[in-house]
Amino acid sequence: MASDKTIILITGANSGIGLETVVALSQASPNFHILLGARSVEKGEKAISEVKSTSHPAGPLKGTISVVQLDVSDEKSIHSAKEQIENTYRKLDVLINNAGIVVTRPCDTLTNLRETFETNVFGAMLLTEAVEPLLKKSTMSGGPYIIHVSSSLGSIGTRLDPEDKYKGVRGDTYRMSKAAMNMMAACHKFNYAELGWKVCTFNPGYCVSNLTGPEGREVRLSSGARPARDPADALVEIVQGKRDGDLAKSGIVDIDGGVIQW
Repeated sequence: MASDKTIILITGANSGIGLETVVALSQASPNFHILLGARSVEKGEKAISEVKSTSHPAGPLKGTISVVQLDVSDEKSIHSAKEQIENTYRKLDVLINNAGIVVTRPCDTLTNLRETFETNVFGAMLLTEAVEPLLKKSTMSGGPYIIHVSSSLGSIGTRLDPEDKYKGVRGDTYRMSKAAMNMMAACHKFNYAELGWKVCTFNPGYCVSNLTGPEGREVRLSSGARPARDPADALVEIVQGKRDGDLAKSGIVDIDGGVIQW
């Protein structure tokens, strides 16, 4: 793969927002090479096959796509993915930490916390650290991007707002994990500022996804959730530099523009 292409890694990309972002990025530019991160190569290849066999109203696929086996809850998988990217592309220009879970099965609080944080926080932190040397080799004009897909549910200020439309949504462990991700992003913004890197957390809004399983997906569909393509298009704008003004602000970059308080 030619190193003059923009190399973009997306975790949790074989379905939902991740897969829609793969498609949107591929449609946006032939200069993009998207690494579809999936827990298994089989799931990733199946997703690519379905994408290539589908007619896309927004236009044809232009950028190239390949699979990287990546389970962010497995440290060995993280380092193996980093080595694969380094050996093949020598660099990384954009990291989108999209992989996330909500534990929906009945379990005790400690188990819920451990599993939720393992993917939503620990995995994102370890992966970012692992690929840091590759981001330092980025040839992207203006420097590389690190994008953490978070949620307005992780906003402490919003949680205490009696007028917030999602105030009735409990999800305590999920909210806690996204609040932790937001702090991680704030630390990354500070740590990488002198290198000129662009770091943000992103709120995709209430959209159709597989985050809460098949039943949850049906609930979202029936309750007016927006299509996953909406946050995917917003993520493309971030990668293209169209939201740099929002990235420069303090807060969670919102799908509809502006930022949400931490």
